[in-house]
Amino acid sequence: MAKPLSAPSPILGQHLPVELMNTVWTNRQGIHDALASPDVAQRWIEAIRPRLDLPTADDAEVLSQDALVRVRALRDGLRRIAAERTADPREQPVSAMADLETAVQVVNETARLAHVWPTLTVSADGGITDDREPAGAREDLLVATLATQGIELFSRKADLDLRACLAPGCVLYFIKDHPRRQWCSNACGNCARAARYYARHGRPNPERGAPVPPPSSSPVHPTETCLELAPSSVTASKN
Repeated sequence: MAKPLSAPSPILGQHLPVELMNTVWTNRQGIHDALASPDVAQRWIEAIRPRLDLPTADDAEVLSQDALVRVRALRDGLRRIAAERTADPREQPVSAMADLETAVQVVNETARLAHVWPTLTVSADGGITDDREPAGAREDLLVATLATQGIELFSRKADLDLRACLAPGCVLYFIKDHPRRQWCSNACGNCARAARYYARHGRPNPERGAPVPPPSSSPVHPTETCLELAPSSVTASKN
């Protein structure tokens, strides 16, 4: 299998561990890895920066190569756990980590890299305020925060309906937050509906990534492209 291309991933507004899992994604050019290089990984970090619950804003600084390796390992661990949780049947790469026990160990060890505890501070006027104090390197705190949220996703938030997107060619995960939601995005919903249309009419499905003519009963726009997910701009579909 060809090495994944380096490109920023779609941001779907999902829980951060799911966004991290979705740094492996596909479009007409093939499989992409938003953590393949430091510069592209930094663009992903900047995209999620407002949602990171870190003590200071500058904790989302540029990752070192070692930290980037840890983030990729965490991503692969979370994708392995998600694949097991969702009984993911997709043939596209689910995770570079094949063993579930190894995945759980990696997530746990990453969560222990750094932590934050609450503190009390006496101000100049004698008032008492609360604050948070981190322990560990700032980049480790970022990675550990993602790991901690991943543990919560698969434990205390296990009632959330995590799904694998089964649209043709997609490798993303999403939380099913509406009874009618089946896909990670509008683009995948359109692609899946078009594929069903061609299957019903005994016609070959166009090459993945080619413009798909809409059937008369489908809302697919004539210029829409299957799996052409614009980084940081994809909206979730409930259909």
